[in-house]
Amino acid sequence: MPPPRFATVSFDSYRPSPDQPSQADAVQRLKRFAEDVAGSGSGNGAGGALRRLLGRSDRAGARASLYAGVYLDGGFGVGKTHLLASLWHAVPGPKSFGTFVEYTNLVGALGFRGAVDALAGCRLVCIDEFELDDPGDTVLMARLLRELADAGARLAATSNTLPGALGEGRFAAEDFLREIQAVGSHFDVVRIDGDDYRHRGLPAAPEPLPDDELVARATTIDGVAVDDFSALARHLAHVHPSRYGALLDGVTAVAWRGVHAVDHQSVALRLVVLADRIYDRDLPLLVGGDGLDGLFPPDMLAGGYRKKYYRALSRLTALAREGHARTTKSGGHHASSGPHTG
Repeated sequence: MPPPRFATVSFDSYRPSPDQPSQADAVQRLKRFAEDVAGSGSGNGAGGALRRLLGRSDRAGARASLYAGVYLDGGFGVGKTHLLASLWHAVPGPKSFGTFVEYTNLVGALGFRGAVDALAGCRLVCIDEFELDDPGDTVLMARLLRELADAGARLAATSNTLPGALGEGRFAAEDFLREIQAVGSHFDVVRIDGDDYRHRGLPAAPEPLPDDELVARATTIDGVAVDDFSALARHLAHVHPSRYGALLDGVTAVAWRGVHAVDHQSVALRLVVLADRIYDRDLPLLVGGDGLDGLFPPDMLAGGYRKKYYRALSRLTALAREGHARTTKSGGHHASSGPHTG
């Protein structure tokens, strides 16, 4: 199901920018898709929806039903996850919501056939943050989507990359063009333009805190986890990314001492996954050291994973703003047992 941050969102709670017509258009197209999926019945699939829509004058609705699903494409911070979760809430079950990484982890845990069997009975399968980072994932997800579509499940996905460009700059994508095209063939693309709503009209990220001030602020929050950034990065290498969410169980806020630029792509990608899980849980963040501005070096921000890194920076900056606001309010309560440190 959608993470806590998106547990109660709806199409009505999404606020399209008046300067970006594609946002309002996306809401209407997803509402039509939700009605179509809700009326199709579990197992009827895109073929049944197409048969019902033949002869309709609604060209957008008819075009969408030629596909097994919809694909929300746009930059970070335009509300794609909000809309995907709204779609999930609008459709009756059985249904499934997860990130791309969570679905690949599911295949790893249950095996391919077990994962297909677990998801094939779903009326709707939502895939957030769709990315193909290696050839194995490309082949795996192309096959999984094909099997789910054949079983009658309708699909919905979000990504910062168009289906045909998945894997671009990360591996020899041309060698896997057939699989990449197979992924794209399942979806009707819904483009969502706009600026990052998390920072629209808001001040820049707060300045990083000296260690003593960071710890002093952290102690005003019950359940805060205070970590040395370097030690945290080393620890993540020994935890499977599917378990990063469990690291945050019982945590109400996060504080990182000694933040500095990461020097390896593997470390950076693990931090991206952790940032997503922190954001999912809406945990305020306090930052020390060099701060977030230089977290990912320029060569990483220009490489094949740049969209992941920019999304992580956007989310972490929003959480740092929340952490700053929370710990500068008057009347903050003192933690009864101090911060959890690691």
